[in-house]
Amino acid sequence: MTVKTLEDLLSEGVSGRRVLVRSDLNVPLDGSVITDDGRVRAALPTIRRLAEAGAKVIVAAHLGRPKGTPEAKYSLRPVADRLGELLGKEVRLAGDVVGEQARAVVAGLADGDVALLENVRFDPRETSKVEDERAELARDLAALTAEGGAFVSDGFGVVHRKQASVYDVARALPAYAGGLVLAELEVLSKLTGDPQRPYVVVLGGSKVSDKLAVIEALLPKVDRLLIGGGMAFTFLSAQGHSVGSSLLEQDYVETARKLLAEHADKIVVPSDVVVADKFAADAATDTVAAEKIPDGWMGLDIGPRTTEHFAAEVAAAKTVFWNGPAGVFEMAPFAAGTKGVAQAIADSDAFSVVGGGDSAAAVRVLGLPEEKFSHISTGGGASLEYLEGKELPGVAVLEGGA
Repeated sequence: MTVKTLEDLLSEGVSGRRVLVRSDLNVPLDGSVITDDGRVRAALPTIRRLAEAGAKVIVAAHLGRPKGTPEAKYSLRPVADRLGELLGKEVRLAGDVVGEQARAVVAGLADGDVALLENVRFDPRETSKVEDERAELARDLAALTAEGGAFVSDGFGVVHRKQASVYDVARALPAYAGGLVLAELEVLSKLTGDPQRPYVVVLGGSKVSDKLAVIEALLPKVDRLLIGGGMAFTFLSAQGHSVGSSLLEQDYVETARKLLAEHADKIVVPSDVVVADKFAADAATDTVAAEKIPDGWMGLDIGPRTTEHFAAEVAAAKTVFWNGPAGVFEMAPFAAGTKGVAQAIADSDAFSVVGGGDSAAAVRVLGLPEEKFSHISTGGGASLEYLEGKELPGVAVLEGGA
């Protein structure tokens, strides 16, 4: 792709200039405590390089799904504090997005300083479907940079969104692709181009409906598609098995049946599952064959036989893409499948990509060394849409399209 990059901007010189950076800082919180700072750490290199080059860095980001108005639980205060710790300098948080407080904080920036605007989704124009409303917010964001301003798109996790701070602002300011966005696109292009074979994809998560488009896009390209997580039960139902009270998307059973018929040589579903009598960490559990789930019980993880099978498929692969946990890994009784698959990927010699979201969180929560994976993506939804072959608005606009 042909875009201006962070390197281009730095070569132009940024000392004394205000640079707006769109980062993806949508981290999981427990109250006000960040439980996984992976996205903050991924955003650091671009922010640090600009600050060290003397730019006055203004970071825009979102957290959660506020309804276009300020909500204390979605404040970026914990993110500002953590970003400051990692940078080794104070990161001032503006009390609003583009209002009086934002203007005051930005005006007080010295060369090399970093400020974080409050959650951009507190402004309803950010996610508006009305182009003029988004464009208005984009102009307000651009105005914060004053004369000589620039925009760096570095939030890969949001480039599939046509939103003001991702898309429209790139039309209001000279726009550049940040290092994180470029790295993500380079890695994902290896999966859609001519990947080394065998090429194995591991898909988990709760719903077939969320992953159907990527399943259909990947099946012609992969050698094996290993299906775990809640979505597996729709496929097991399609095989004629009773799934008890497991998660089941009845509307997609026929689709799953067709996929199994057309790609029987590629699709691998669980042969055994860990079941529970309720959705809770203290539930009674058992391991049963996939076709023998008792009535009233729910499958919450792949079983040990399936984990071993998946691990063997991964071990033989030259390229692996993993998106979605194999079970409810947040609860200890149902974490073994996800950990087993993740460990197999970590131990393999394959070019391995972890597709963001819950999978990336699982790597860190389960204590696996991140350096054992070739790439851990910061953008689950964006990664999937790229692999589906969809145009990513936040990338297209940098190329002068969309």
